[in-house]
Amino acid sequence: MATPLQRLSQLGLLKASLDRGSLRATQTPGCELLQLCNAMVLEGGLSVSSDVRPDELIGPLAMALGGRARELRVIEVRDHPRQEMTVRLGEVERTWAVQDLEALVHHLNDLFKSDPSSRALAILGELEDQLQLWALDKRVLASLLGEEFFRPRNRKDISALAQKPTRW
Repeated sequence: MATPLQRLSQLGLLKASLDRGSLRATQTPGCELLQLCNAMVLEGGLSVSSDVRPDELIGPLAMALGGRARELRVIEVRDHPRQEMTVRLGEVERTWAVQDLEALVHHLNDLFKSDPSSRALAILGELEDQLQLWALDKRVLASLLGEEFFRPRNRKDISALAQKPTRW
């Protein structure tokens, strides 16, 4: 059976400049993806400080998603009476409650679920006071979802993205 590092390499999900030998020694079983993301060796991996606000992260996440997400524009951000963000994509405007970064990830995955050119965002968890996120090509989701080491917090959301035919 292939190790998580070997399987990720087979799927082309590791950055080419990776020194695999030194990385193997630092891996904790069950935490491989968190550690790889935090070490910045996952293609599309992002480590986000716990004090970043959703309105500060939406731009980098849109770039990581790619596809039509690059056209996303923030129209308004409100803090009171609750945190909300109004976004525009083409002619469509949506207002989202974004109490935390995970809510933002959920809204972005939902908005771009039918765009085959955009990636899906997996929430890997937290490590060293940072949220570990992974922007993944939707075509590899089905393969990853079958791997024991891939246990994102938003598994249900991204499972739906892997199962849907992707047409915009």
